[in-house]
Amino acid sequence: MDISNKIKHVAVAGNIGAGKTTLASILAKHFNWEVHFEDAVNNPYLSDFYNDMHRWSFNLQVYFLNSRYTQILDIQKGNKTIIQDRTIYEDAYIFAPNLHEMGLMSKRDFENYFSLFETMSSQVKPPDLLIYLKASIPTLVSHIQSRGREYEGNMSLDYLKRLNEKYENWIDNYTIGNLLLINVDKLDFKNNQDDLSEIVQRVSSQIHGLF
Repeated sequence: MDISNKIKHVAVAGNIGAGKTTLASILAKHFNWEVHFEDAVNNPYLSDFYNDMHRWSFNLQVYFLNSRYTQILDIQKGNKTIIQDRTIYEDAYIFAPNLHEMGLMSKRDFENYFSLFETMSSQVKPPDLLIYLKASIPTLVSHIQSRGREYEGNMSLDYLKRLNEKYENWIDNYTIGNLLLINVDKLDFKNNQDDLSEIVQRVSSQIHGLF
């Protein structure tokens, strides 16, 4: 039996534009995993959020929290290996605190949100393997511009920088599971086959090391 089938939950984490969706899709195809994408297409709040962050921040974060919690429950109930595009932890430790600090989410809403996260996260297991895509601001901006999503057009550099700082702090203190860090400034896995092969090999080594 393929040893990778013993793992149930792999997750790809990283800032906006780091390449999570692309890598999750590639790895899913290579390892014959199923992929659970972030619900950006059907999310009823995302476009409104980018136009008026203060008004819609709490709604957006609760939507993502529920969506990812549901995904994790499905993963843990099932018997397949799932690779997840972004984790429940990123919203709670990066996006929601950042919105609160920027004055875009009230203290009351943030505390309500984080309490809900703590209740939900206590009921689920962390990923068997977390893959973190580390990227500098120029790399993120390049990726965001190349995909041309209209609702991301209003995003400021300051917003991306704040998120990146929180990502680095979160990863530096990540102790709840296995972690693989990939620097996407140095690896173009989307367009360079050698770079992709290197990442696939590193993921394979991590998977085999778990058992």
